[in-house]
Amino acid sequence: MTQAWDETEFRTGGFRLQGYRSGAGNPHKLLLAHGGPGVPCSYLFHAHRHYAGHGFDVVSWDQLGCGKSDRPDDKSLWTVARYVQELDDVRQHLGWDRFQLLGNSWGGILAMEYGIAHGHRLKAAVIGNIAASMPPVVRGFERCKAALGEATMRMMAQREAEGGTEHPEYAAARTLLLYRHMCRLDVWPQALLDSLGPDAIGRGPWDTMFGPHFFNCSGNLRDWDRLADMPKLTMPCLLTASEWDYVLPEYVRLTAEHIPGAQLAFFRNAAHLPFWDAAEAYHAAVLPFLQAHV
Repeated sequence: MTQAWDETEFRTGGFRLQGYRSGAGNPHKLLLAHGGPGVPCSYLFHAHRHYAGHGFDVVSWDQLGCGKSDRPDDKSLWTVARYVQELDDVRQHLGWDRFQLLGNSWGGILAMEYGIAHGHRLKAAVIGNIAASMPPVVRGFERCKAALGEATMRMMAQREAEGGTEHPEYAAARTLLLYRHMCRLDVWPQALLDSLGPDAIGRGPWDTMFGPHFFNCSGNLRDWDRLADMPKLTMPCLLTASEWDYVLPEYVRLTAEHIPGAQLAFFRNAAHLPFWDAAEAYHAAVLPFLQAHV
């Protein structure tokens, strides 16, 4: 059954955030944190909003700098700490004391950071397709590119160095990587296409924190590492990993092994967004976990 949804607004540091909600008034509170940084939440919200039919008040938002939220031109805003505060500002606006948090990719980093800073607020957390250290994620990017062959890998590095990433050969390699390792569906859902549109992605947070190129993290997240702090996550945690993800599943497992009592769900024939290309298996793992910790 398709669940109705509404747009809403939040505020953070004087800026306006565009929010989305399904199941307002339902007893179980679920906040969704999208990836990027700078890829708006359509791809994540519309994959999970049917949880409203299971008693969840499902909320997500376009983080500052992307989608329909404000896009200030101030590089000092694009930091992990400020986004943790933004997430808590959204929580306060909703009036939620305790809730469940599901983050995908960068949103999973945000979930880990929020759990370290405000763990008493979380009933449970789903950390989706990300590891607790960025250097291993970078190694995953390199492994995926190496599988295309040495000549293609060298070409990509050269095009990025020369600023020639609009060249057809680079665009073709990037497209192949995305369909292998981001989402393996032959036809991508409109919600995902909407999130990755050129006018949707926020170049401020994306370029500053991740870097200007897919599959090459060169921004201020490149050296991010919280593996040693994972024991601080004492709430129930479920981590998800996928066979074809550029975030290599062995590093997601390593993260899970550092979180007390954490569970790990692994999806075959899936990539970075298993809620799209392995939807049945994904929801069969994630929804019962959330229901068990309401």
